[in-house]
Amino acid sequence: MFLLPDSPWLRLSPAEGGPTRDCSMREAVLDAHAWGDLGVDLPTQKPALLRQLLLPVVVDALGRPGSDREWIRWFEAGRWSAEQRDCLSSYLDEHRGLFDLFHPEQPFGQVGDLRTAKGETKGAGLIVATAATGNNVPLFASRSEGDVLELTPAQAAHWLLHTHCWDTAAIKTGAVGDPRVTAGKTTGNPTGPLGQLGVTLPVGKTLYETLLLNIPYGPPLRSDDLPQWRRRAQQGPVEDTLSAATAAWQERTPKGLLDLWTWQARRIRLFPEHRPEGLRVTRVLVAAGDRMPHTPEFEPHTMWRLEATGGRPGAKQKKPAGPPRRPVRMQPGKAAWRGLDALLAPERATREAGEDTAGFATSELLDKMGALWEDVGGGYPLRVELTGMAYGTQSSIVDDVMHDALPLPLAALGTDTCVHAAVLEVAEQAEQLAMAVNNLAADLRRAVGADPIPWDKGQRPGELVLHALDPLVRRLLTGLRGVGDDIERVEAGQLAWEQLAWRRSWEVADRLVQAVPVSAYAGRRIQQGEGKPERTYRASLAERFFRRRLAEILHRAAAAHAAGDQPSDLPGLADPDDLPGDDHV
Repeated sequence: MFLLPDSPWLRLSPAEGGPTRDCSMREAVLDAHAWGDLGVDLPTQKPALLRQLLLPVVVDALGRPGSDREWIRWFEAGRWSAEQRDCLSSYLDEHRGLFDLFHPEQPFGQVGDLRTAKGETKGAGLIVATAATGNNVPLFASRSEGDVLELTPAQAAHWLLHTHCWDTAAIKTGAVGDPRVTAGKTTGNPTGPLGQLGVTLPVGKTLYETLLLNIPYGPPLRSDDLPQWRRRAQQGPVEDTLSAATAAWQERTPKGLLDLWTWQARRIRLFPEHRPEGLRVTRVLVAAGDRMPHTPEFEPHTMWRLEATGGRPGAKQKKPAGPPRRPVRMQPGKAAWRGLDALLAPERATREAGEDTAGFATSELLDKMGALWEDVGGGYPLRVELTGMAYGTQSSIVDDVMHDALPLPLAALGTDTCVHAAVLEVAEQAEQLAMAVNNLAADLRRAVGADPIPWDKGQRPGELVLHALDPLVRRLLTGLRGVGDDIERVEAGQLAWEQLAWRRSWEVADRLVQAVPVSAYAGRRIQQGEGKPERTYRASLAERFFRRRLAEILHRAAAAHAAGDQPSDLPGLADPDDLPGDDHV
């Protein structure tokens, strides 16, 4: 027996600081105001713990705030009221038996009688995303497939919930009772539901605030929208119990938020063993689980890419190639602030001239926070964590885990604030600076008779610029938290950013210029194409055009230097009258 409400298995740090310690789910939920952040072994475990357990427990026990005013009252309280604590405690007492990780008949998040026709099981490493298994074990690794991986009950609980959210796709073991088993296997399995999107998770100062930040206010949930532990325990229609209690699975859409959060994407069974050091999980069985045809539009933890759904009035309508809203996925190596155009986009796509246009929409949670930023306070230290997985070989292996935490000023979520416009401009300036450095490198390579670096091969110098600008952008975002919507302070922050960005960009550009041979200054004339005039490329022209582009992008820093308003010694800043015109190229 290992009861999640009463056994210490969640690693939490105190809100006031101090070392982390293990606590039970009851302690975590009832005293959420006293705890800071969840401690996890892998960043992808945090959204799994919140979605599969903590959030549905709170919403199923208390309901969700019915309006923005009610949500604000809950948030400003800073902790559960005595009545709310009693409801949560009674809920955990009533359903205590459903949270037993090793119950002989109804283990939490598992199928008690899950088995194969031949009684096979696999090592516990199958559910550990960081453990190589099967053919993926390196030849000279420190452990082999034959070595036993022992998981404590706490570790097993974490990886169990993680598997339901992030498991790889492709072939799964065929279980007895699965009607689609062929030759002992089930094919066509998609990844876990979170593996198909970039998870956008708002995080507050305490666990209590984090829970509320991840609960969208709105009307009461449907009566048949239940978490998986209540769905499997109820005596209802067959289709309601199939999705959790047996090896049989189905393809369906979630009934609502609780069903979505506790989605059973796999049929799993943990096999515990008594060892001298205590109870350990060494063998597991993972089979096919429920499948979603697509990510539902009420998914609160993702940004959306909006596809154009129509044309001008009266025009022939084209059949859409896919859903009009698709989750935005994270890209390996790309910082979260480079996606601010999606993170801060309004919920609905812009419509111009009666035509539906493509674009982005932020997550439902951030969109609702944008309407309440003045009530919460512009100085609130909101942190947005973005998490995703990159899969390889037909999504059957994990290639990479992406995680980034972004300090986000609440005022930036309001579409009509100067902070919103400022952070979008800063992100765009950083991209333009990277492109300017790439163009400089391309012109320098042409000046020595080489071809530019292909955009999809090698490392382009613009990536070095973005890497150098990364701490500056994060520093600016943190500083903008306390300015509210004061346009003068925002402008001062942008000026300081531009002056520092100028220096960082010039440092990268100067290394490129210093590296070219003397022959690059003699230049080369290159025919651009048939019927087009030749263009001259030389190092001096490339450098001067880069300086002009730098002044165009970072216009505040250039204007302050020209006016003498700021004591600035920006390197490489030329007199605009000395810059070449288009006729020089």
